[in-house]
Amino acid sequence: MNVNNKLTSLSISFAVAVLLIASCNQIDLYEKNAVIPHYQWKSDYKATGSILIKDTNSSYNVYVVLRHTDAYGYNNIWLDVGLQAPGDSIQSKKINISLGIDAGGWEGTGMDDIWEVRKLISANSNFFKKPGLYNFYIGQAMRDNPLQHIMSAGLRIEKTNQ
Repeated sequence: MNVNNKLTSLSISFAVAVLLIASCNQIDLYEKNAVIPHYQWKSDYKATGSILIKDTNSSYNVYVVLRHTDAYGYNNIWLDVGLQAPGDSIQSKKINISLGIDAGGWEGTGMDDIWEVRKLISANSNFFKKPGLYNFYIGQAMRDNPLQHIMSAGLRIEKTNQ
């Protein structure tokens, strides 16, 4: 084997080792989605979940994640979102999420007639002040009951790099 082949082989081995080490970094992410039965979201049905927060010194971005069909009849959706810290009462708020624009079509990513949208509802949140299990719920707050063509709803929490 000549010197050039040895250097090339060594460079490739080094690059593979760097990629393996870099891929071992843990992404601090949580996402929990609940399927809406029969794609008919009744006003009394809440998508629920829990997340264990250990790092209370970091900030987090909180997203709502919705999946709907192309047949959904509105450009937006009103949601009632609640989050409960360990040992505290639930803090909730109503939010209006844009899902599309008449001229521009649906927001988010789509495949065939299924669309998923992820909307930031709290940036750099320091809500997670206590370590422990946090519970959440998401309910629909539209006038239609049941609300047709919503497939799933959930929450995504990402640790920020600040």
